[in-house]
Amino acid sequence: MESASIAASGGFIARRFKFSERKTNLRTEALGGLSTFLTMCYILFVNPAILSQAGLPFAAVAVCTALAAAITTIAMGLLSNTPFALASGLGLNAVVAFDIILGRKLGWQTGMACVVIEGLVALVLVIVGLREAVMRAVPTSLKIAIGVGIGLFIALVGLRQAGIVVNNPATGIGLGNLTTGPALIGLAGIFVAFALASRNIRGAVLIGIATSTVLGLIAGVLDTPDKVAQWPHSGDFSTIGDAWGHLGDALTWALVPTIFALFMSDFFDTIGTVVAVGTPAGLVDKDGNVEGVRNILLVDSAAAALGGTFGVSSVTTYVESGAGVAEGARTGFASLVTGGLFVLAIFFVPIMALVGQQVEVTKGVFGSPAVAPALVMVGYLMMRMVPAIEWGEAETAIPAFLIIAGIPLTFDISAGIGFGVLGFVVTMVVRGKARDVHPLMWALVPLFLAFFTHDWLSQHVF
Repeated sequence: MESASIAASGGFIARRFKFSERKTNLRTEALGGLSTFLTMCYILFVNPAILSQAGLPFAAVAVCTALAAAITTIAMGLLSNTPFALASGLGLNAVVAFDIILGRKLGWQTGMACVVIEGLVALVLVIVGLREAVMRAVPTSLKIAIGVGIGLFIALVGLRQAGIVVNNPATGIGLGNLTTGPALIGLAGIFVAFALASRNIRGAVLIGIATSTVLGLIAGVLDTPDKVAQWPHSGDFSTIGDAWGHLGDALTWALVPTIFALFMSDFFDTIGTVVAVGTPAGLVDKDGNVEGVRNILLVDSAAAALGGTFGVSSVTTYVESGAGVAEGARTGFASLVTGGLFVLAIFFVPIMALVGQQVEVTKGVFGSPAVAPALVMVGYLMMRMVPAIEWGEAETAIPAFLIIAGIPLTFDISAGIGFGVLGFVVTMVVRGKARDVHPLMWALVPLFLAFFTHDWLSQHVF
């Protein structure tokens, strides 16, 4: 009787998304989709703020961020029938902006071409069934360390956005002037986000951003927008497709480690997210297998390539989808609701521009202090994975340390991973375990050696 009433609550939709089998209904799925959107919509403000600093047009990134999230989230709902939502990955966008584009002085089109390539590689691996082989090749502790290192990198970017951390001629990096307006509103938002997170209150990141934004308006740090909504024009889609004309520029030895770093971060984060969110949704069996995982990974991998194509960095599955699951969402209809709300967001670029507004945070340096809470919070969340690293084993502890320290201290994701890979292989050889090193790890050694010696090779060999 209960199943019948559940099925009747949605008609065709209920049958299409299997409401009866998963014991849910239309209202529950709709609320779940809304909850997921409200929890993850901060990316609409943060992504254009970050990528615009790398030379991309703010309005175009804002519109395309919403559009890419809408397309991929709706595709996830229709093809996998799971309540997972996707959007530009916070962290991956910082890597693309500050490491690939600004750090290597490349055009943004080349940076996005790297994203397209890593998405296509991931898609091919899923299609041919090599996902498990890739997962086995890289030791778990190293995969975790990469996430932690990137988390510290993101947190550092966030602190610099508000002028809390600045360049120091004597030490390279130092504490900024915390009495300035940008630093104060950034700190306020960070503390509010952390306070709410400590009480397990949903939307802590979004509320932290809102706090910084409101205080910025009150203090005159941020300028009030002249309108709330606007109709998109042709220029708002100007970033779509440009990356494909620069694939050749991205296919260089110097960028291979970077593309691999993007692939590692994107591919394995998705696996963890799907298991973490899918478990309470009843989509994971006792052996840890996720229902419909192939379609989930196909959509996620294609989404990464689509994100590069749209010029909005890699689009990936969001752990914030757990907010919708917590509200009872169990099917892909929740994803359709979330995707539909992202479509509506396309018309509110002025609000996104307000939050992502750049101001002078210290002399001659500009940042977006209102987005600092999101970046620092993500760094904190990724840092919590540290206990999962096997610190008692030298062959995992040493490379993990090299990765975690190397990524933020060099401000280079690829360099940090390279330190870890080389450290792992050397440690395994010294400990007499060379035969236990996966062939893929051996294959990475010459790639990273070429990466570290790129300048010398360019001058003396090529």
